[in-house]
Amino acid sequence: MLRIISFIIAGIAFLASASVQAEPPALAPDAPDSYTVVKGDTLWGISGRFLKDPWRWPEVWEMNGEQIQNPHLIYPGQIVVLDRSGPYLRIGKRVGGGSAGAVGDGKLQPKVYQTPVKEAIPTIPLKAIAPFLTRPLAIDERSLREAATIVATETHRVYLGQGDAIFAKDVDEDVDKWAIFQAAKPLVDPVSKKVLAYEARYLGSARVTERTDPVTLEIVEAVQEIGVGDKMLPAEGELIFSYAPHAPTNDINARLVSIHNGVSEAGKLSVVVVSAGRLDGLEPGNVLAMFRDRGVAVHEKQTYRLPEKRYGIVLVFRVFDNVSYALIMDTDGQAAIGDLLRNP
Repeated sequence: MLRIISFIIAGIAFLASASVQAEPPALAPDAPDSYTVVKGDTLWGISGRFLKDPWRWPEVWEMNGEQIQNPHLIYPGQIVVLDRSGPYLRIGKRVGGGSAGAVGDGKLQPKVYQTPVKEAIPTIPLKAIAPFLTRPLAIDERSLREAATIVATETHRVYLGQGDAIFAKDVDEDVDKWAIFQAAKPLVDPVSKKVLAYEARYLGSARVTERTDPVTLEIVEAVQEIGVGDKMLPAEGELIFSYAPHAPTNDINARLVSIHNGVSEAGKLSVVVVSAGRLDGLEPGNVLAMFRDRGVAVHEKQTYRLPEKRYGIVLVFRVFDNVSYALIMDTDGQAAIGDLLRNP
């Protein structure tokens, strides 16, 4: 399985290249003075204990240059200490004796220490987005036309499985590993009704065994039935993430296009598709606010446009030309197709 490297933590240095907020991040009403990190925590979740807007955590973590470059900084057992004068958050560890692990006068002493990388705390729950990071997701019409195509099977069976041979056309001579997919459904803008891309249904993977005409491949993985006519794209390599949550540099005015698993509403940690992408200036790590249109009301023959309701935040984690995939991080209501997404 392709290895997914945890998000690199950015701090004050990150803000030099990002848009700086006019006001400092506000503390959560019940922000504690410190918090002990436990297994299963995420940076977003930890920051939410201290900040009203946890996505702004890169602005308050106090880290030196070396730490900013290190993607593995926070581990179970460490202490996150709040300095309310900033506010600032510092990484520490309870050291010394005493029932509370305090130092001398009973105070917490921040101290960086080493722990195996595999225990590092990620930015968000990686298991929520892992399947979306190593497979084709959104295909535009041109890419769909130019994709490699399975034209025949050795056994002439309708559907194939692992170890079976397939024959394909339009296979790039420089690529040996391929992802097999079907263009399952169009991703349509709820307002313009324009087809933005086609969502790919991942079927499996294959590798080239002979450079014949058509090219011979062996199926390496089959998660769904594979057959003649299915499409192939070059398999993606290892994905490395080097971003922290931040607002887009461009003004974004998008809609929620689709919800994973075909449901009509979604809640926290659901994956959604946004009707804006690379061509609109979006990039991985961008944070967008979700708004719901409350419609209009009529009173005494007068029509009133009701104000929109801001009800949540999404984090963009994968970007294509015209669409992006995002994870709902915070919400006080169900997200629905057609909802608005804008700069936070």
